[in-house]
Amino acid sequence: MSKKLILLVCLFLFVAFASAAPKKAAKKAPPKKAVKKTEQVVEEPKKEEKEDDEFISAPEENSAAAAKSNDDDDDEEDEEDTSQYTSAQMEERLSRQKFEEEQRLDEYANSLRRRDWLKDRLVLQLGMGSRYPFMGETGMGMGFGAGVEYITRWHAALYGSFGFLPKGEDNDFSNIDLEGGIGYKVGLNYYLFPKNPLHLGISVSYGTVYFDHDIRPDKDNMRPLIKVNGVQFDALITYLTNEWYYLQFSFGMYYAPELKSKGLDNPSFDVTSKTDQTPVSVVVNPDGMNKTGIVFGIAIGYALPEFFPDDTEKRRREREKEREKAGRDD
Repeated sequence: MSKKLILLVCLFLFVAFASAAPKKAAKKAPPKKAVKKTEQVVEEPKKEEKEDDEFISAPEENSAAAAKSNDDDDDEEDEEDTSQYTSAQMEERLSRQKFEEEQRLDEYANSLRRRDWLKDRLVLQLGMGSRYPFMGETGMGMGFGAGVEYITRWHAALYGSFGFLPKGEDNDFSNIDLEGGIGYKVGLNYYLFPKNPLHLGISVSYGTVYFDHDIRPDKDNMRPLIKVNGVQFDALITYLTNEWYYLQFSFGMYYAPELKSKGLDNPSFDVTSKTDQTPVSVVVNPDGMNKTGIVFGIAIGYALPEFFPDDTEKRRREREKEREKAGRDD
């Protein structure tokens, strides 16, 4: 206990001594010298400020006069430069400046267009194969058709096609013709990579997907057409830029629910006699038409300019029309 008391007293004395030391030092400091120092500190900047004012005032007047004289010299030089040109040279110079400005604006507008070549495009198409509108087993094996497609700004597209299968000669039987027919297809596409000329895409559609011909000719020696509807899935490779030309390859698979059974509800099966009601295949394939299969097609088209363009594109089109008009006038 006594040790703790002694330590506490020592600590109290140390704190008291430490607090008293600064007060003694403050009493010993002479106040008169401090005043002199402050006076010197205050008086010296006044002298420097006065000297600085005298030093700066002279160059400001000189610099203003020099700047004025330089501006006058530049004006005189500009007047001399323009006076050296004749009226024809001035007109050529202005036309060249206008052309360069329009080129710069066109490059800027085209750079904006290259950010999305698919947005708001309407495409008129001609094609053959699975999407225009079907493929099959007999004859030429594919139809010919036309289609239209509108690509939205979200790169999803609605499309529809209508086509026909021409009448032809049978390669399996002599003196027999193959009946022609028509088909349709409607679907939804989605495209990727809008900044590139080549766009990959996927497609799902419904319509006429497959055809074949009955092996039993009619009284005109013509084999009737058998066509089925179903769902088709395709992968697309499309070439499209800001220009008008359009090219597309497609390959995929169809599924025809009508062909899933081998009964009378399958259009490729029928009974061959009144006594035997067993369904048999009426096409070349003894198993009937396939309910699934691989299909492909190709199309070319004309792509209209972007619908709903922004102001930059509108001005670019106006400049293009003005240049075409000026070229016709010349």
